Amino acid sequence: MNDNPPPFGTYAATGAVARLIRWTRAMPAGWLGKRLGFLLRRIAIGRLGGKPVDVASLGANFRLSPYNNVCEKRILFSPRDFDETERDLLISRLTPDFVFLDIGANIGGYSLAVAAKAGPGARILAFEPQPEVFERLTYNIRANPFGNVKALAVAVADRNGEITLFLDPRNKGEASVKIVSSDQARQVKVPARSLAFICEDETLDHIDAMKLDVEGAEDIILNRFFTDARESLWPKLIIVERGEERWSSDLLGMLGAKGYKKIGETRNNHLLERLPAGSPA
Repeated sequence: MNDNPPPFGTYAATGAVARLIRWTRAMPAGWLGKRLGFLLRRIAIGRLGGKPVDVASLGANFRLSPYNNVCEKRILFSPRDFDETERDLLISRLTPDFVFLDIGANIGGYSLAVAAKAGPGARILAFEPQPEVFERLTYNIRANPFGNVKALAVAVADRNGEITLFLDPRNKGEASVKIVSSDQARQVKVPARSLAFICEDETLDHIDAMKLDVEGAEDIILNRFFTDARESLWPKLIIVERGEERWSSDLLGMLGAKGYKKIGETRNNHLLERLPAGSPA
């Protein structure tokens, strides 16, 4: 762990790399634009030579390492491809005391995009258990003046204790507690906490929105949460990664029974909102 990283701006893109980043961000939507964007991205990554990039994106400052993390590639080269619909939905729901739980925060894309628009009264909790990715997350939080984001180095689970996290070296955003692997080099033990326990420990009295991207463990987390948490903590809005083929229970059915209505679906996520009491289903 680097306890004294260089200040933000040290790795600002210049010259050809800066131009390539601008061009990839300006690519038109559609098949051809994507193909050209991927080509320019590969050229830029080659020119970077393994160094990170300090850049503004999604309304915030980020230090990005676009080599083995799809999330960082998108935030650097094509921010609109980083769950734009979901981010717009969250921002449309902001209130002065907005509480947002970013479960599987990665390097902070969702958390900082929301923090950039939310006021000082907001509380944003960003959960990331991977040690290397958590270090990147905390750097990005410190690189911004918002002051409303707290990072927690824990895996959100259905119990307190310690769990094994399986890592994908090709994409650091693909860590999971569900993948069975015999490769010990791709495993790490991390602290785990149940979501209901975290809410009580953080003295939350409400949750406006929650995003879960935990590679197939969303049902494990939410089934236990809705069993243990008091109803006042049930979030108004839930963004949950599409993972029906990996879930061991009918998560969407359970959420429907708790009063949630599906208000949208994107390539990556289901979008659900809890209906006020007495509203038609």
